[in-house]
Amino acid sequence: MQATTTEENMSDDGQKQSMTAKIVGAGVTLVAAWAVQKLIDAVWTKAKGHKPPAPDSTEPDIKFSEVATAAAISGAAISLSRVLATRGAAKLAGRAARG
Repeated sequence: MQATTTEENMSDDGQKQSMTAKIVGAGVTLVAAWAVQKLIDAVWTKAKGHKPPAPDSTEPDIKFSEVATAAAISGAAISLSRVLATRGAAKLAGRAARG
């Protein structure tokens, strides 16, 4: 049996923290995307009187421009929320690792 060095122990701790940060980051990202989608649905419903159309909607009375607008708004907002959530989780993990 070999004794582990302090460097190896620190490396293991870093890998555990890294994995934890990834898991927490993924969870935060999912929650942020869900919250943004709910916000978009609420604002769209208030403005238009109905929920935003689904990208795969086959309803004949839904205009393409409305589907494209809903997709663009949703895509941009969710992408931005994911970036912010990922960066925030990484920053928080960095603070936790130092302190």
